Amino acid sequence: MDIILLIQAVIMGIVEGITEFLPISSTGYMILSADVMGFWSKDKVDLFVVVVQLGAILAVIYDYWGRLWQAFMGLLTGKAAGMSNPRQLGLSLIVATIPVMLVGFTFADEIKTYLFNPITVAIMLIIGGLLIFYVEKRPKTVTACEAEDVSLKTALMIGLFQCLALIPGTSRSGATIIGALWLGVSRKASAEFSFFLGIPVIVGAGLLDLAKHHEVLDSSEDWLVLGVGTVVSFIVALLCIRWLVAWVSRRDFTIFAWLRIITGVIVLLASWLFGYQMAG
Repeated sequence: MDIILLIQAVIMGIVEGITEFLPISSTGYMILSADVMGFWSKDKVDLFVVVVQLGAILAVIYDYWGRLWQAFMGLLTGKAAGMSNPRQLGLSLIVATIPVMLVGFTFADEIKTYLFNPITVAIMLIIGGLLIFYVEKRPKTVTACEAEDVSLKTALMIGLFQCLALIPGTSRSGATIIGALWLGVSRKASAEFSFFLGIPVIVGAGLLDLAKHHEVLDSSEDWLVLGVGTVVSFIVALLCIRWLVAWVSRRDFTIFAWLRIITGVIVLLASWLFGYQMAG
């Protein structure tokens, strides 16, 4: 058993758990972390980066189980105790999921082949940071105070924003949260809608990628490494979800914009000054 590899898997799980629900790109930071540590071969890293997100999304399901169950029952029955508009959340999540499913399933392999590299990540981190600055300074009119209040039209627009997150470095959470803010959704509702929207997207992408490329995991040790990373991401993400909801209730996302831009600039400078290239 390669202890160093397991330690790297733990680190990767921590990175995923911290970054998945922050507007800074979990995929981007995972790619950069793997590249810096020399973690695994490229084909295994590509699979790990997608599948380990299942741990983080399980944290959402665990933390919001009651609310999600009510929304699901609302789709079936039209009502659920404790929610003012139970069907709306379920319908909005379905509508918002359609665009990224169509684009992702069509171009998943091409995206991983040509865009999963540190330079793409760095460029998108910077662009995303600048967009956060723009949206935060833009005057806002709140039209949806809770995730259950998001209209189908707004949900579709958020779903289109989410398609941008297929480019590593963009951030799924960043695209959906900032897109929702732009469209008039409150801060807390934007964060929670982004959490919920990640469930079908991340579960679908993770299981599909595992089914298509599981053969790259050619030993029990490989599966153990993947399992360790997934469990660690679940634990860390569970802590970060609660922190982020508390954060957005009080502050804006400007600090994350600075973090994105600084990270992107450092990677580009490293590439230019030291010949830093993507692994694999």
